[in-house]
Amino acid sequence: MALKNQYLIDLLQTVKKRNPGEPEFIQAVTEVFETLQPVVEKRPDLVKAGVLDRLVEPERQIMFRVPWVDDNGNVQVNRGFRVQFNSAIGPYKGGIRLHPSVYLGIIKFLGFEQVFKNSLTTLPMGGAKGGSDFDPKGKSDAEVMRFCQSFMTELCKHIGADCDVPAGDIGTGGREIGFMFGQYKRLRNEFTGVLTGKGLTYGGSLARTEATGYGLCYFTKEMLAANGKSFEGKTVVISGSGNVAIYATEKATSFGAKVVALSDSNGYIYDKNGVDLACIKQLKEVERKRIKEYISTHPTAEYHEGCSGIWTIPCDIALPCATQNEINKESAEALVKNGCFAVAEGANMPSTPEAIEVYLKNGLLYGPAKAANAGGVATSGLEMSQNSERLSWTFEEVDKKLHDIMVSIFKACDSAAKEYGMAGNYMAGANIAGFLKVAEAMKAQGCV
Repeated sequence: MALKNQYLIDLLQTVKKRNPGEPEFIQAVTEVFETLQPVVEKRPDLVKAGVLDRLVEPERQIMFRVPWVDDNGNVQVNRGFRVQFNSAIGPYKGGIRLHPSVYLGIIKFLGFEQVFKNSLTTLPMGGAKGGSDFDPKGKSDAEVMRFCQSFMTELCKHIGADCDVPAGDIGTGGREIGFMFGQYKRLRNEFTGVLTGKGLTYGGSLARTEATGYGLCYFTKEMLAANGKSFEGKTVVISGSGNVAIYATEKATSFGAKVVALSDSNGYIYDKNGVDLACIKQLKEVERKRIKEYISTHPTAEYHEGCSGIWTIPCDIALPCATQNEINKESAEALVKNGCFAVAEGANMPSTPEAIEVYLKNGLLYGPAKAANAGGVATSGLEMSQNSERLSWTFEEVDKKLHDIMVSIFKACDSAAKEYGMAGNYMAGANIAGFLKVAEAMKAQGCV
């Protein structure tokens, strides 16, 4: 889908000039602009109000150094980030990513996507993202704690329960959130719902661990049903082996599907009999081992080095849950060739623009990340509500609310796509539905 609207073409050029060397951010903005063309043509009032000009510029970008001492007594220095992108509909909300690949462009792309994702949940949350180029892999608990405490010592000046509520992301799990929350509480002398993804003993929500993976399957089930299909009896390939992938596997299996592949950053496993989820949970959640160890107890399974080959495995449904741009044009073509009819994204922007073009050209059902993986942040929003009320809901209560939110997200995407003449294009529907809520709020609040 090429850009034809001159206003958007000119604005994209401005974005490229202001953000050189940030391809992920440019990619995210370009995708949104392409799908918003009919909205811009129908709503000149939003152009006049400068909504899009403001939307592509973060409200605040924070960068800081993070010094910490390793177990050998040596000082290490990492770089920390928090990009508070848009607060038109509520406090900033978005995760903290700890990974060597993190730099400003990655955080901006994630924050920009978060604005639309949070809008789609119907909960009052703005968009933000944060992180550091710190790598928790191979670090002791004591090293991770010292890093997290140093990171929060600076970050605490910029966040709060009614200002900005960070959460977990790649590299930031319950351990890291706990260390960060403890430091925030010590520095600020207050116990508030300033972080989500907390442990159940200090304000966390049941079902938060499962939320993104479950939500992905709830969205996918609704998308399939709207097109006369289901998970029942289908073969599914899922990339990744973190929380999202593990609980997407669990929920897809409960819906009658057979998940045959999972991966980590080194390679992937293929088990034609269906992956043994209990074994995967033990390896990844308890022992923190690499996924290749799976074949030591499952000799009929295969392990392959490298990750891209996972998309050559024949499947009906593909759920990429690892990282951005993991499916390129060639991988998408392999999926089509092998009979895949649906792709829904559990990771953030895991498909390149060329891959998405292949999906749409070949009529695949495509659930974009900002809609399909919104279950995590939706449940974080529910955790915020519980913290504000000083209440704790049951797993079943949270799961029911999550299910209802994901169903409403699909319906919003479907409805917006149809209204703007792009029926079945859920990527366009997600962008339009997410944008309009934020745009109306920005317009109502004036030029801020």
